[in-house]
Amino acid sequence: MIESIKSFLGYFFVTGDPMIYGADASIALASIGIVVVLTYFKKWKWLWEEWLTTVDHKRIGIMYIIAALLMLFRGGVDALMMRTQLTLPNLHFLNSEHYNQVFTTHGTIMIIFVAMPFIFGLMNIAVPLQIGARDVAFPFLNALSFWLFFAGAMLFNLSFVIGGSPDAGWSGYAPFAGAELNPGVGQNYYVLGVQISGIGSLATGINFLVTIIKMRAPGMTLFKMPMFTWSILITSVIVVFAFPAFTVALALMTIDRLFGAHFFTIAAGGSPMLWANLFWFWGHPEVYIVLLPVFGIFSEVIATFAHKTLFGYAVMVWSMVAISVLSFITWLHHFFTMGNTAPVNAFFSVSTMLIAIPTGVKIFNWLFTLNKGRIEFTTPMLWALAFIPNFTIGGITGVMLAMAPADYQYHNSYFLVAHFHSTLIAGTVFGIFCGLHYWWPKMFGYLLDERKGKWSFWIFMISFNICFMPMYFLGLMGMTRRMYTYPAGLGWTPINIVITIGAFGMGLGFIIMAWNIIWSAIHGKRDTTGDPWGGRTLEWTTSSPAPEYNFAHIPEISTRDPLAAMKEGKTGDLRKSSKPYEPIHMPNNSGIPVIMSGFMFIAGFGFVFEWYWMGIPGLIGVVACMIARSFVYNDHHYIPVDEIEKTEAATGRLS
Repeated sequence: MIESIKSFLGYFFVTGDPMIYGADASIALASIGIVVVLTYFKKWKWLWEEWLTTVDHKRIGIMYIIAALLMLFRGGVDALMMRTQLTLPNLHFLNSEHYNQVFTTHGTIMIIFVAMPFIFGLMNIAVPLQIGARDVAFPFLNALSFWLFFAGAMLFNLSFVIGGSPDAGWSGYAPFAGAELNPGVGQNYYVLGVQISGIGSLATGINFLVTIIKMRAPGMTLFKMPMFTWSILITSVIVVFAFPAFTVALALMTIDRLFGAHFFTIAAGGSPMLWANLFWFWGHPEVYIVLLPVFGIFSEVIATFAHKTLFGYAVMVWSMVAISVLSFITWLHHFFTMGNTAPVNAFFSVSTMLIAIPTGVKIFNWLFTLNKGRIEFTTPMLWALAFIPNFTIGGITGVMLAMAPADYQYHNSYFLVAHFHSTLIAGTVFGIFCGLHYWWPKMFGYLLDERKGKWSFWIFMISFNICFMPMYFLGLMGMTRRMYTYPAGLGWTPINIVITIGAFGMGLGFIIMAWNIIWSAIHGKRDTTGDPWGGRTLEWTTSSPAPEYNFAHIPEISTRDPLAAMKEGKTGDLRKSSKPYEPIHMPNNSGIPVIMSGFMFIAGFGFVFEWYWMGIPGLIGVVACMIARSFVYNDHHYIPVDEIEKTEAATGRLS
């Protein structure tokens, strides 16, 4: 009996590594600390009523961003562990198995659990305010989307200490990710954690697509929408068309692993290339799911701090539409080297190079917006300006990789690693840091400290170049990706040392940003105007933070950049209205999303270990929550006029 228990615990818990024990201790101490603080300050009821059950898009956006920052820390630590291992030849800081696990979790976390939720957080904060709406189209679904993402993220991260992490790479290629070559529970965590999170992401795309199409303020035609809202509309369309392919791929892999099917096994009539095609049919549009929104962020920030109207508005819109279409016919460039025919490679090579044209158009539009502008070098503006040259390098090297014959030389090397980090860090990460600083006062009512923000920017941006620019040369010198160690005498060591210094410098930049958040919460300058940057769009007409209902009167729009037009005297005051106040219809909070996602977590955990006695009841709990939701009839309330008047008077907007 005792031996059976020991055997089970050895299988269940990851043991034998000091870092794992450190993670165990950190998780335990953090959990105990949270419970103690909430109990001591009697905040359990507040946590439940104000946050866990909220359907307010602004609070959901904040929770997305908090989760993304925590995941960024986890993914960043993974990156630093990999760089430490590769600093010198023949190191054994990580063994091969642990390196593969860290490599897999780093990529998955950064794409699925950092970039996506950060984008979703910023769009939850800004889009309803930018279009003059009081909430999203489906507030309950919005809350469910967040909690599904969170359940998937927690399930995936649990693999580090229970059962073992996935190790087949973030792209999870068959047959390496199949049950025969990859036994154990690690890859089960991947397919189930990412699947649960992906369902939430698909629901978010549907929700914001409907919100933007149906809930714009009177007079706001499509071509009067802010550029960030346009970018989210197009991104939502990509999400709706791309994510189902990944959902199907994950479902097939789950059936393969848990029930012995052979969708990806050649000997049984399946095909590993089926996974590659389904994955990258989602995977390359996914690049633009996390890039197009930051193009919108940069457009807002550059126009605001250049104090000019965005140059070439219509061209910017159509270039994003072109990118969205082309993004679905470029996926095959990820396997130019896998034996395709020359005509197939030629088609996808040309389509990949074509996508550089609308992307380049946007670069020139931003440069023309800056031309003769009264440029204000705030922290958000610095992130936006740094994006242009750094992302351009990533784009140019992308065109190099798009040439199929050349790709045979570049493909499996560190040249490729440098390229996609040049696009995803200089694009997505610079963009989300830009948006974080820009909309922070709208979220919390105070500004992040500019001095600390600029220190964080310069250290991170310079370190980024120290880290990734040398990788291009390292790749041309022959170092291949996915290797966990290398022999001495190849000439790679000096460059690897420099790269690791840059990686730790980026970590230092992030730590300064985190310190800035903590310091500013106590000492930061309060935003009493609702418009600390001199903004141009509707979100800056509300108080900071915005009230539950966003707008006491839905604004009427007659031009682009309505706040800028108001400041120039071209329109009336958007902040005040002579109309009498009326009770405002708002959705009720609901505990069903968090409970339903809890059942989804239980089901996922059960299926990870193939414990059907746990997985099936978890799914029954999910269905029970759906049934319970169908019997909720009183799902809204009205904010009375006297409460609206009190809120508006406190912000100085009372007519």
